[in-house]
Amino acid sequence: MRINVRSVDFYRLPMKTRFPFCYGIASMTELPHLFVRAVVDIDGQESVGMSADGLPPKWFTKNPHTTFEEDLPGMLRVIRHAADIATEPGTCDSFFDWWCRLYEGQQRWATAENLPPLLSSFGASLLERAALDAFCRAVEHPVHTVLMRNLIQLAPAQLRGHLAGLEPADFLATEPTGELIIRHTIGLTDPLTDEEIKPGDRVDDGLPHSLESIIRRYELTHFKIKLTGNLAHDTSRLLQLAAIIGQQVGARARFTLDGNENFLRVEDFREHWNAYQADPVLRAFFSTSLLFVEQPIHRDFALSQPLCLEDGWDAPPSMIIDESDADLSSLPRAMSCGYAGTSHKNCKGVVKGILNAADIFHCQQNQQTGVLSAEDLANVGPVALLQDLAVAACIGVDHIERNGHHYFCGLSMMPQSEQERALRNHPDLYEVAEAGFPTLKIRNGKIRLGSVNAAPFGVAELPDVGLFEHWEI
Repeated sequence: MRINVRSVDFYRLPMKTRFPFCYGIASMTELPHLFVRAVVDIDGQESVGMSADGLPPKWFTKNPHTTFEEDLPGMLRVIRHAADIATEPGTCDSFFDWWCRLYEGQQRWATAENLPPLLSSFGASLLERAALDAFCRAVEHPVHTVLMRNLIQLAPAQLRGHLAGLEPADFLATEPTGELIIRHTIGLTDPLTDEEIKPGDRVDDGLPHSLESIIRRYELTHFKIKLTGNLAHDTSRLLQLAAIIGQQVGARARFTLDGNENFLRVEDFREHWNAYQADPVLRAFFSTSLLFVEQPIHRDFALSQPLCLEDGWDAPPSMIIDESDADLSSLPRAMSCGYAGTSHKNCKGVVKGILNAADIFHCQQNQQTGVLSAEDLANVGPVALLQDLAVAACIGVDHIERNGHHYFCGLSMMPQSEQERALRNHPDLYEVAEAGFPTLKIRNGKIRLGSVNAAPFGVAELPDVGLFEHWEI
């Protein structure tokens, strides 16, 4: 189906967190939430699509020497450039052809400008998502049907030759996942008990704050534990977590470790890992509940050194990449280094995520270990979260990191009409909190995706962008 993106507009909504989210070198307290609206011609039919994301500090560019105010113009420049490529004159014969023009043009420019590929991909992903939303609305099919029937004409072998012969129907979920287990993020400074919360830091919005209260409220079983890289601190906190999670969840508990790129060498991480294993409590906690370790090595070094050390490593954990998954070559390179897989986030690219699902399927078909996870970027509805969940349902993961509902106060920052729209269209995903705003409906540690899967691209009805500030990028 022929496609031409006619125009792109940007809108923003300032957002503040309920309390600081410390996830590495940044502690996020506020950020702009960006909405992208694209008018797209699909076979002569005009269709409007949207995407959205928060613009978080220090994730796409992990530079400790700059402020967020200094980083933001660079992020907007990358997004603006992607929009310029997306709207270049000329009609493409398929969505995939258009995407190739977008992605390749963005990467060439970013390379010439010496810009981080992860940031470059983020700009392209926002336009990709908006156009895909418009495409799904034009053909009147949900994204799972669009992908399974390959209406976008994706050609995996064109991007990775070893995937020759594979079609999306071969490796995507036969039916979109109907419910997902929430894997709760435990930030670096998140309070673990109610007693830890100082009176001046208490959040009075009716939502849980400490880890203990979150587990009770949502009946959580899955967690993502972030590490600082300070062995003494991490060991002490892990022991606290082992006690709390063990007491409240028991044998059902599962968790991942996020290394937060704290290590420059594999040897450095091995030292910490061996220290954890030397503690009998942590050894038992890890052996029964650990799923995998995410991105322990800094993105600048992760794909330039093998995980298999020359002097041996008796029992290394399964490790995946995240921030290193920056371009189309990243996952194959990571697998050659010994990584088990990667994580999906829409901000890294939908087509790239689908391609990664094909690669993991290819590994598994060849009797090799392959791990495809799904992670968060503190995203919230009414657009970003739902589109992210829609893709996760297509690639067939059964648990997904979610933290936007924890660090932000539901959809309380949205105009009242948008809050009502979300509740009306997605009553299985949202419910009214005690304070009156929509928040995620989590039952038995899970969320239901029926309305998300039935919508064109996660979102049943697009927000009214006139309610947000137009942003000249």
